[in-house]
Amino acid sequence: MLKAPRPGTVKTRLGAEIGFERATQIYRLLAERQMFAVPEGWRREIHFSPVAAEMEMRAWLGRGHDYFPQCEGDLGRRLGDAVAGAFGRGATSVVVVGGDCPDLDEGCLREAVAALRTSDVVLGPALDGGYYLIGLRRPALRLFSGIPWSTEKVLETTLARITEDHLSYVLLAPKEDIDDLAGLRRLIGEPDGSDFAKGPLRP
Repeated sequence: MLKAPRPGTVKTRLGAEIGFERATQIYRLLAERQMFAVPEGWRREIHFSPVAAEMEMRAWLGRGHDYFPQCEGDLGRRLGDAVAGAFGRGATSVVVVGGDCPDLDEGCLREAVAALRTSDVVLGPALDGGYYLIGLRRPALRLFSGIPWSTEKVLETTLARITEDHLSYVLLAPKEDIDDLAGLRRLIGEPDGSDFAKGPLRP
Protein backbone atom coordinates (compact mmCIF):
# COMPACT_ATOMS: atom_id res chain seq x y z
CA MET A 1 0.00 0.00 0.00
CA LEU A 2 1.85 3.09 -1.25
CA LYS A 3 1.25 6.68 -2.23
CA ALA A 4 2.92 8.52 -5.06
CA PRO A 5 5.99 10.22 -3.51
CA ARG A 6 4.78 13.81 -3.68
CA PRO A 7 5.85 16.40 -1.09
CA GLY A 8 3.02 17.37 1.21
CA THR A 9 1.07 14.14 0.62
CA VAL A 10 3.40 11.52 2.18
CA LYS A 11 4.89 11.45 5.69
CA THR A 12 3.04 14.65 6.52
CA ARG A 13 3.65 14.43 10.27
CA LEU A 14 7.35 13.96 9.66
CA GLY A 15 7.28 16.68 7.00
CA ALA A 16 5.83 19.19 9.43
CA GLU A 17 8.92 18.65 11.58
CA ILE A 18 11.78 18.34 9.07
CA GLY A 19 10.32 19.75 5.82
CA PHE A 20 8.16 18.03 3.21
CA GLU A 21 10.88 17.59 0.59
CA ARG A 22 13.12 15.81 3.04
CA ALA A 23 10.26 13.72 4.43
CA THR A 24 9.40 12.63 0.87
CA GLN A 25 13.00 11.57 0.28
CA ILE A 26 12.86 9.46 3.42
CA TYR A 27 9.53 7.98 2.31
CA ARG A 28 11.08 6.97 -1.01
CA LEU A 29 14.03 5.31 0.73
CA LEU A 30 11.73 3.40 3.08
CA ALA A 31 9.50 2.15 0.25
CA GLU A 32 12.46 1.16 -1.92
CA ARG A 33 13.99 -0.78 0.94
CA GLN A 34 10.67 -2.53 1.46
CA MET A 35 10.58 -3.61 -2.18
CA PHE A 36 14.08 -5.08 -1.88
CA ALA A 37 12.96 -7.11 1.15
CA VAL A 38 10.23 -9.04 -0.72
CA PRO A 39 11.56 -12.52 -1.51
CA GLU A 40 12.34 -13.37 -5.12
CA GLY A 41 9.47 -15.11 -6.85
CA TRP A 42 6.69 -13.74 -4.64
CA ARG A 43 3.84 -12.05 -6.41
CA ARG A 44 3.84 -8.34 -5.61
CA GLU A 45 0.83 -6.08 -5.91
CA ILE A 46 1.35 -2.35 -5.52
CA HIS A 47 -1.89 -0.64 -4.51
CA PHE A 48 -1.27 3.04 -5.08
CA SER A 49 -2.90 6.41 -4.67
CA PRO A 50 -3.94 8.75 -6.12
CA VAL A 51 -5.77 6.92 -8.89
CA ALA A 52 -4.05 8.85 -11.70
CA ALA A 53 -0.52 8.03 -10.47
CA GLU A 54 0.02 4.69 -12.22
CA MET A 55 2.64 5.93 -14.70
CA GLU A 56 4.44 7.77 -11.91
CA MET A 57 4.49 4.64 -9.76
CA ARG A 58 5.70 2.46 -12.62
CA ALA A 59 8.49 4.92 -13.41
CA TRP A 60 9.51 4.86 -9.74
CA LEU A 61 9.26 1.16 -8.87
CA GLY A 62 9.63 -0.46 -12.28
CA ARG A 63 8.48 -3.75 -13.72
CA GLY A 64 7.85 -7.09 -12.08
CA HIS A 65 4.87 -5.90 -10.04
CA ASP A 66 1.13 -5.63 -10.64
CA TYR A 67 -0.28 -2.13 -10.12
CA PHE A 68 -3.77 -1.37 -8.84
CA PRO A 69 -5.27 1.99 -7.85
CA GLN A 70 -6.60 2.16 -4.32
CA CYS A 71 -10.33 2.66 -3.97
CA GLU A 72 -11.88 5.73 -2.36
CA GLY A 73 -12.55 5.77 1.37
CA ASP A 74 -10.67 5.47 4.64
CA LEU A 75 -7.70 3.19 5.20
CA GLY A 76 -9.92 0.33 6.30
CA ARG A 77 -11.94 0.40 3.11
CA ARG A 78 -8.79 0.61 1.00
CA LEU A 79 -7.14 -2.27 2.84
CA GLY A 80 -10.26 -4.39 2.57
CA ASP A 81 -10.55 -3.72 -1.14
CA ALA A 82 -6.90 -4.61 -1.74
CA VAL A 83 -7.16 -7.83 0.27
CA ALA A 84 -10.43 -8.90 -1.37
CA GLY A 85 -8.97 -8.19 -4.80
CA ALA A 86 -5.85 -10.26 -4.14
CA PHE A 87 -7.88 -13.24 -2.95
CA GLY A 88 -10.19 -12.78 -5.93
CA ARG A 89 -7.17 -13.06 -8.22
CA GLY A 90 -6.31 -16.46 -6.76
CA ALA A 91 -4.07 -15.75 -3.76
CA THR A 92 -4.19 -18.43 -1.06
CA SER A 93 -2.75 -16.04 1.52
CA VAL A 94 -2.12 -12.30 1.51
CA VAL A 95 0.41 -10.19 3.40
CA VAL A 96 -0.11 -6.42 3.39
CA VAL A 97 2.61 -3.91 4.22
CA GLY A 98 3.22 -0.24 3.64
CA GLY A 99 6.58 1.46 3.37
CA ASP A 100 7.01 2.71 6.94
CA CYS A 101 9.00 -0.04 8.68
CA PRO A 102 12.73 -0.10 7.83
CA ASP A 103 13.36 -3.23 9.94
CA LEU A 104 10.84 -5.36 8.06
CA ASP A 105 13.21 -7.70 6.21
CA GLU A 106 12.94 -10.86 4.12
CA GLY A 107 13.15 -13.09 7.19
CA CYS A 108 10.21 -11.35 8.81
CA LEU A 109 8.12 -11.65 5.65
CA ARG A 110 8.89 -15.35 5.40
CA GLU A 111 7.99 -15.77 9.07
CA ALA A 112 4.63 -14.11 8.40
CA VAL A 113 3.83 -16.44 5.50
CA ALA A 114 4.89 -19.48 7.54
CA ALA A 115 2.54 -18.39 10.34
CA LEU A 116 -0.38 -18.35 7.92
CA ARG A 117 0.01 -22.07 7.29
CA THR A 118 -1.54 -22.73 10.71
CA SER A 119 -3.17 -19.42 11.74
CA ASP A 120 -5.88 -17.24 10.23
CA VAL A 121 -4.11 -13.93 10.84
CA VAL A 122 -0.58 -12.69 11.45
CA LEU A 123 0.16 -9.20 12.76
CA GLY A 124 3.37 -7.23 13.11
CA PRO A 125 2.87 -4.83 16.05
CA ALA A 126 4.26 -1.32 15.63
CA LEU A 127 5.63 0.48 18.66
CA ASP A 128 3.08 3.28 18.22
CA GLY A 129 0.11 0.96 18.80
CA GLY A 130 -0.62 0.18 15.16
CA TYR A 131 0.76 -2.59 12.98
CA TYR A 132 3.37 -2.66 10.24
CA LEU A 133 2.10 -5.90 8.66
CA ILE A 134 -1.10 -7.88 8.48
CA GLY A 135 -1.41 -11.26 6.84
CA LEU A 136 -4.56 -13.27 6.19
CA ARG A 137 -5.35 -16.82 5.15
CA ARG A 138 -8.83 -15.75 4.03
CA PRO A 139 -10.42 -12.32 3.44
CA ALA A 140 -11.74 -11.64 7.03
CA LEU A 141 -12.70 -8.13 5.95
CA ARG A 142 -14.29 -7.22 9.29
CA LEU A 143 -10.76 -6.68 10.58
CA PHE A 144 -10.66 -3.46 8.56
CA SER A 145 -14.06 -2.06 9.54
CA GLY A 146 -14.58 0.30 12.47
CA ILE A 147 -10.87 0.51 13.36
CA PRO A 148 -9.65 3.85 14.83
CA TRP A 149 -6.94 4.36 12.22
CA SER A 150 -3.91 6.56 13.01
CA THR A 151 -4.34 6.10 16.75
CA GLU A 152 -2.59 4.01 19.40
CA LYS A 153 -5.70 1.78 19.53
CA VAL A 154 -5.34 0.18 16.08
CA LEU A 155 -3.65 -3.05 17.17
CA GLU A 156 -5.74 -3.38 20.32
CA THR A 157 -9.00 -2.94 18.41
CA THR A 158 -7.89 -5.32 15.66
CA LEU A 159 -7.03 -8.02 18.21
CA ALA A 160 -10.43 -7.57 19.83
CA ARG A 161 -12.09 -8.02 16.44
CA ILE A 162 -10.00 -11.16 15.81
CA THR A 163 -11.20 -12.58 19.14
CA GLU A 164 -14.83 -11.69 18.39
CA ASP A 165 -14.62 -13.50 15.06
CA HIS A 166 -12.95 -16.58 16.60
CA LEU A 167 -9.86 -16.31 14.41
CA SER A 168 -6.47 -17.70 15.33
CA TYR A 169 -3.51 -15.35 15.13
CA VAL A 170 0.25 -14.95 15.53
CA LEU A 171 2.10 -11.81 16.61
CA LEU A 172 5.50 -11.06 15.12
CA ALA A 173 8.21 -9.10 16.93
CA PRO A 174 7.33 -5.42 17.54
CA LYS A 175 9.11 -2.95 15.25
CA GLU A 176 9.45 0.79 14.77
CA ASP A 177 7.06 2.35 12.26
CA ILE A 178 8.40 5.70 11.06
CA ASP A 179 5.67 8.35 11.09
CA ASP A 180 7.31 11.30 12.83
CA LEU A 181 10.66 12.69 13.96
CA ALA A 182 10.51 10.89 17.30
CA GLY A 183 10.26 7.53 15.51
CA LEU A 184 13.07 8.47 13.15
CA ARG A 185 15.29 9.47 16.08
CA ARG A 186 14.61 6.18 17.85
CA LEU A 187 15.61 4.31 14.72
CA ILE A 188 18.90 6.03 13.95
CA GLY A 189 19.90 7.90 17.08
CA GLU A 190 20.38 11.17 15.22
CA PRO A 191 18.78 14.36 16.62
CA ASP A 192 17.54 15.55 13.22
CA GLY A 193 17.48 12.35 11.18
CA SER A 194 20.25 13.62 8.92
CA ASP A 195 22.14 10.39 8.28
CA PHE A 196 19.04 8.51 7.24
CA ALA A 197 18.42 10.65 4.17
CA LYS A 198 21.89 10.31 2.63
CA GLY A 199 21.40 7.16 0.58
CA PRO A 200 19.32 4.08 -0.24
CA LEU A 201 18.68 1.57 2.51
CA ARG A 202 19.19 -1.78 0.85
CA PRO A 203 19.58 -5.01 2.88
